[in-house]
Amino acid sequence: MSYPVLSVLDDLKAALAAESMVILEAPPGAGKSTVLPLHLLDEPWLAGRKVVMLEPRRLAARSVAMRMADLLDDDVGKKVGYRVRFENKASASTQLVVVTEGILTRMIQNDNALEEVGLILFDEFHERNLHADLAFALARQIQQVLRHDLRILVMSATLDGDRLAEAFRAPVIRAKGRQYPVDIRYVREDESDPISTRVARAIRKASREQGGDILAFLPGTADIHQTASLLENDGVPLDVYPLYGDLDFKRQQAAIVPNASGRRKVVLATSIAETSLTIEGITTVIDSGYARVPQFDPRSGFTRLQTVKVTLDAANQRAGRAGRLGPGVCYRLWSEGAHLLAHRTPEILAADLAPMMLELYAWGVRNPDELDWVTPPPQGAVSQAVDLLEQLGAVNHGVITMRGREILRLPTHPRIAHMLLEARNSNEADALCVATDVAALLEERDPLADKNTVDLTMRIEELRRWRRSGKIQGPFDRIERLAASWRRVFDIEMNNDPVADTTVGRWLMTAYPERIARRMEKNGERYKMANGRIGKLPNHDSLHRHTWIAIAHLDARLHEDRVFLAAPVDETDIRLMGKSSIRVFWDTEREMVVAQEEDRLGPLLISSRPVQEIPSDEKIAVICDAIRQQGLSFFGDSQKGWQARVMSLRSWRPAEPWPNVSDEALLDTLEVWLGPFIQSHYKRSELLKLDLIAMLNTLLPWELSTRLDELAPTRLPVPSGSLIALRYFEDGSPPVMEVRLQEVFGWVDTPSVNEGRNKIVLHLLSTGFKPVQVTQDLRSFWTNTYAEVRKELRTRYPKHSWPEDPWTAEAVRGARRKY
Repeated sequence: MSYPVLSVLDDLKAALAAESMVILEAPPGAGKSTVLPLHLLDEPWLAGRKVVMLEPRRLAARSVAMRMADLLDDDVGKKVGYRVRFENKASASTQLVVVTEGILTRMIQNDNALEEVGLILFDEFHERNLHADLAFALARQIQQVLRHDLRILVMSATLDGDRLAEAFRAPVIRAKGRQYPVDIRYVREDESDPISTRVARAIRKASREQGGDILAFLPGTADIHQTASLLENDGVPLDVYPLYGDLDFKRQQAAIVPNASGRRKVVLATSIAETSLTIEGITTVIDSGYARVPQFDPRSGFTRLQTVKVTLDAANQRAGRAGRLGPGVCYRLWSEGAHLLAHRTPEILAADLAPMMLELYAWGVRNPDELDWVTPPPQGAVSQAVDLLEQLGAVNHGVITMRGREILRLPTHPRIAHMLLEARNSNEADALCVATDVAALLEERDPLADKNTVDLTMRIEELRRWRRSGKIQGPFDRIERLAASWRRVFDIEMNNDPVADTTVGRWLMTAYPERIARRMEKNGERYKMANGRIGKLPNHDSLHRHTWIAIAHLDARLHEDRVFLAAPVDETDIRLMGKSSIRVFWDTEREMVVAQEEDRLGPLLISSRPVQEIPSDEKIAVICDAIRQQGLSFFGDSQKGWQARVMSLRSWRPAEPWPNVSDEALLDTLEVWLGPFIQSHYKRSELLKLDLIAMLNTLLPWELSTRLDELAPTRLPVPSGSLIALRYFEDGSPPVMEVRLQEVFGWVDTPSVNEGRNKIVLHLLSTGFKPVQVTQDLRSFWTNTYAEVRKELRTRYPKHSWPEDPWTAEAVRGARRKY
């Protein structure tokens, strides 16, 4: 059988002999994943070293390795093998090993020079898997620093090879495919219908119109199960096979190979079936137009799967599956003119980067910018990742710790690895077995997602009850296989004993320390987390009765996050993680300084105890802050006149050192002028008894304090004998005196302050204290205006005396009656 990729084999071999990196573009079915690697095993530049091929998915890694072994008529694990998480089908004599799930990165960490490896193949690189991007960056640095003879071959069907070639100065080899024509048919569906309904309808249509087997692409497993149920209820004459990553290997293989009885089949698959897998017998593809991808939000620290529209390159990959054996048909469930993005978003831009950053620290790189990336990681996600690693104790001051290296040795997320290690180091009998069960449940799909509680403890109990029942199939079978793998890693026995209420939460909070949460209201549904965000439990959830919970899975939203998995936590365990400190603060209700010793976890108060003795400096600082919050109105307004007098003199006499005593300046210097007088005071009621003006006077130089009353008196005598108050202004405007007209008869000239330099403004009032004239020139008023004012006042106040001659009239305090 001839494979299209072999037509460029000589060119590719020549390029690899001359260059350290080569890019191969070849369409699906060209043989690049299964045939090409075998033809490179005997190249002289390999010098007896191994070939490692990175596949983005475990199912593809197994299938590709098995296919190559079959082509050699050999067993897997001999000349060709594979290594995936918890499974190793390779030996010391294996020449070509297919790896995935960070296995290549682990190989690099264990052997920085990759001495036994001569060629690394990055298959399906267009998927831009985070592990592939990281391994590529590390492999490039090995090439540049340690191994100039190491070759890298990047392979893809839809990669933008020219852009990559320009960035890394690598030649591009292109192979023409053996792709048969595919008839693209656009089926406009009602988008208000569920995706499963639309796909099931299209499958029924295709089964009537086309022959052969059908491959349908759906976003997630829930859509697959719903579609399968719809098809089975309708009695569609097709055998239905699901295909997704969480499916056990035997059922995955059943979906890939032809039906043993020769019946037509329909394979309901996620995007796992887009690339390296060859599903035999497929002539028709149904493309829902959607995919489920992880999205990481660096603001919240949460990753969630989102359903998004498929990109054009992925849509073309999907359609190509119908043209592997002969002419095929692809039904696309969207309008022909619909806009699709050209390429999928690299995972590095939307993923939790904590695993990647821990790998970089172990590699000796503190700043990702030190490496050559196809797409550099975003700084926000990098910072979030580093913060988490520091919380877990995996990194300290930019250096990986012993705990960090222990975490790296476990094939899981740093959170879960940290939890397993904490449980291993505890003295609790069943701790590690519980933690392995928790790890398996967190890593797999929730088996009880349809239940009315998010309690993870209940799921642990159900898992252990399922084990005791001896069942083989069921919602927990995949979870148990993973839990068993973890038990083998730690060499422990299974334990099916009942689990105490808060045991699961004890280990869960070591994995998610920032998601420890305290109930906000008694029996309420809202919990505040240690990172400051709010999580909301479902209505009437059984966890409502617990004050403290640890949250594992949730949906990050704008205001409140919806909690999907959590467990109760004992306050005693939380106190061990919290920090104790003495907090001195202003009690706004009692209007006094109080202090208490608090146990806190971030913003969450665990417990508190009153403290009687408060250091003087802390007490003064708290009082001053309380005053700043309220402003000088804290004391009332008795100081306003003093401030205005000093500020007026500051404006009038700039050559003299009159201080700035505005509100802003006084609030800024509270500790200076107020602090010495409040060392023994705690309450506002005590502070209000202090002589505020006497304290403020300490701000004036001694020589000025003695002249304040002389230059800016608070009152002035008037001809009636009264002492009338003056009102000053901070901006230096003339002071104002409000006085009744009868009290200034005989006053010839306007009085002044500041050694006669600043005349006051007189607000002359009627007998009824109504303003009749505002003037700063009293002599002019008597001469030019008084006569008219007198006429009006005689009319309004006829019983009072309004003399014709104000120059000689007697000034009176009261209203002199006319006789």
